[in-house]
Amino acid sequence: MNRYVFKVRGMSCGMCEAHINDVVRRFPGVKHVASSRKKGETSVVAEDLDTEAVVRELGALGYDADGVQVLPYEKKALFGRVKKS
Repeated sequence: MNRYVFKVRGMSCGMCEAHINDVVRRFPGVKHVASSRKKGETSVVAEDLDTEAVVRELGALGYDADGVQVLPYEKKALFGRVKKS
């Protein structure tokens, strides 16, 4: 599982964040989505994600998304400790 972080410009309110989250949630394999207008980013936890399709979809909605960063995802247990498999 990976964490994908997209730089997104154009979010100006909580409704923008919710709209982006709703659209990204529709992609197959997405487990969690969180957007932050203050940070200007959308974070997605997914098994495998077509990042180019996400960028195109957000662009079609009027948001400028780029600069995707792929990071390994580790599920955290209570109190922020890394959960052992």
